[in-house]
Amino acid sequence: MSRFNVRQVAVLGAGVMGAQIAAHLVNVQVPVILFDLPAKEGPKSAIAQKAIDNLKKLKPAPLGVGDDASRIRAANYEEHLDLLKDCDLVIEAIAERMDWKHDLYAKIAPFIAPHAILASNTSGLSITTLSDGLPDALKPRFCGIHFFNPPRYMYLVELIATPTTEARYLDQLETFVTSTVGKGVVRAKDTPNFIANRVGIAGMLATIHEAQHYGLSVDLVDDLTGKKFGRASSGTFRTADVVGLDTMAHVIRTLQDNLGPDKANDPFYPSYTTPPVLSALIAKGALGQKAGAGFYKKVGRDILRLDAAKGEYVPSGGKADPIIDRILKKPAAERLKLLRESSNPQAQFLWAILRDSFHYVAVHLATIADSAREVDCAMRWGFGAKQGPFELWQEAGWLQVATWVQEDIDAGKALCQAPLPDWVFHGPVASNGGVHRPEGSWSAAYCRFVARSTLPVYQRQHFPERLAGEGLVDPLKSGTEVYRNEEVRVWTLDGEVLIASITAKLHLISPTVTEGLLKAVELAESGYQGLVIWSPDDVFSAGANLESLMPVFMKLGAKGIAPEEKKLQDMMLRVRYASVPVVAAVRGLALGGGCELAVHCAQRVAAMESYVGLVEVGVGLIPGGGGLTYVARRAAERAASMPGSDLLAFLKDGFQAAAMATVGTSALESRKLGYLLDSDIVVPNKDELLHVALSQAKALANAGYRAPVKAMFPVAGRSAIATIKASLVGMRDGGFISQHDFHIASLIADVVCGGEVDAGTLVTEDYLMALERKHFCALLEHPKSQERIMGMLQTGKPVRN
Repeated sequence: MSRFNVRQVAVLGAGVMGAQIAAHLVNVQVPVILFDLPAKEGPKSAIAQKAIDNLKKLKPAPLGVGDDASRIRAANYEEHLDLLKDCDLVIEAIAERMDWKHDLYAKIAPFIAPHAILASNTSGLSITTLSDGLPDALKPRFCGIHFFNPPRYMYLVELIATPTTEARYLDQLETFVTSTVGKGVVRAKDTPNFIANRVGIAGMLATIHEAQHYGLSVDLVDDLTGKKFGRASSGTFRTADVVGLDTMAHVIRTLQDNLGPDKANDPFYPSYTTPPVLSALIAKGALGQKAGAGFYKKVGRDILRLDAAKGEYVPSGGKADPIIDRILKKPAAERLKLLRESSNPQAQFLWAILRDSFHYVAVHLATIADSAREVDCAMRWGFGAKQGPFELWQEAGWLQVATWVQEDIDAGKALCQAPLPDWVFHGPVASNGGVHRPEGSWSAAYCRFVARSTLPVYQRQHFPERLAGEGLVDPLKSGTEVYRNEEVRVWTLDGEVLIASITAKLHLISPTVTEGLLKAVELAESGYQGLVIWSPDDVFSAGANLESLMPVFMKLGAKGIAPEEKKLQDMMLRVRYASVPVVAAVRGLALGGGCELAVHCAQRVAAMESYVGLVEVGVGLIPGGGGLTYVARRAAERAASMPGSDLLAFLKDGFQAAAMATVGTSALESRKLGYLLDSDIVVPNKDELLHVALSQAKALANAGYRAPVKAMFPVAGRSAIATIKASLVGMRDGGFISQHDFHIASLIADVVCGGEVDAGTLVTEDYLMALERKHFCALLEHPKSQERIMGMLQTGKPVRN
């Protein structure tokens, strides 16, 4: 794979998007310079510096680790334009004014390196018109790059070429954004609002229109159009509040200004009218979440919703009728049929917005995207939809749904009278039963099915996200299976490295999983270069399966659990001391036993959005699978690198993280907590995780991997336990923790400090694991721990007692 070597990026504009794009570039280890206007008073770069400082206060956090804000360099256009010469990529993200952008381009053009790419992060302005303000030499290296807010968390990035953009530069940028920045790239045509905002905002306008038609309140609409509907959990109106009502109005205005009868003559143009309720809220300054009020308003702990008729906020809590909940659980074909035929207003509303969506994307496909795949991926990645509109339509029965939609158009029920395009009913799409098939997705512009991108970067994705109809590849049925039990599949893609996938719900570690992982290690040692522990979803492992141990506990009590706990600990040590490298491919949750499994592997390869921690305190227990032993061992190893240092100083952070059940909110923060090491690899793109993990296993094997030698190490002993307990007494007596919290934390201190021994006493991992086991089993019989365990099993929420 040829590489676009991005040594440094400049981001122009330190507003909400510019600063957060800079933050995410720092997350993925790309040096960044953030530019803004020179300040009128004080340091010239004060505006950019203020935006950098503010990054640490934003929620959700744009930075993986807040301290990394200091790695963004503040600059201004008066003093620092020379710095652009050393940047390989320049991203412009100033306000959405064509004239301002042209003025800036004229100022920066002489300083942009001859190989560098210039990209505008506009959300909808014409990229071609923007390029008119550039010198001819720069036009081939100019394009649009549209990040979605917040950039760290939203997977979608749209790339938009102009007629003069050279393909090689767009390919270079797509490779960089995919692999280094970790995003899903969709190439959009240079039309107003591109793909996601064009379809998404038109859909939101249609939803508001249909909600008014059926007399539904904003909270009821959000319940109907949220997770149960296969869309973002924030629904429609809450999403608008989060985006910002002024931002939404700006995107609507772009549609109004560019798609009228005198321009594109969009048949849906009348539906782009700004809803009066939106205009009224903006006029009052109620711009959504950032203003404290929009369609919703938080008063104390209560969330109120707008009653548009009264013009005031009233209690929220509207829920879908039970029959609607039942309908929405049906398979797609049955679901859409029931919604269309129902007399329930909520069902009619949902059918109407689906019909409007299908109608809209079919009419506009030829002009906004190269194929239907771009539309569906844009809606998945940019608006949080479980399925894009085309794949839902296809799954529900292409021709039947098309017939229903056209009947509604003919009956005057749709948003406009434009008929569905001829390709919907005749030709390859109708014959195929939809727009997606394994060979590619339908292009209305080219009148053929278009294959996925063949850029080399996508060879790093063994199991990329697939759309319904593309021929879904189930990772858990792929490759060559070597072993399987009820909760673990052991398989290989290449015959060189084994993969162990935990298939249990939330990948909880039960005795069956323990057995399966032990078998995987045995098989890997018998004829493979290594073993990767990986699963294809957003959970590495959410911890131990307490529920699976309940029958044993009810029959034998804690003494029945102790042998099972010993088996779990022995499995962790077996993984650690395997003669071949075991690599943990961590993505999403790695909690409790999942964290313990990861830290006992030879190496960890973690997706950026990995959340790692020892959380057993939440169920009234201590980590019992070697997690505390790991904390003690790592503290000893770190102290050994600094002779004469105090072991307790290296132990405090690990103790506190376990006692407070602290979870790293990113792979970077998990590294700061000590659950990932500096030598571990953070992978920006989730779909490249398996590729990197397999490569690391092979690299370790090829380097002559040897398991670590079992060795004794010093512990902090009874004096450190006393010091920790003294601080805990203050927290207990001050009301910050309960007596039971104090008791659990004291037991954690006992394990990580090595029990009642002198400071510096040498111990083994087996010794500390025996302490873990003893305290873990004792807590199982403690009434307050039992309350916490039952509360979590019954409600999924921690009990504080």
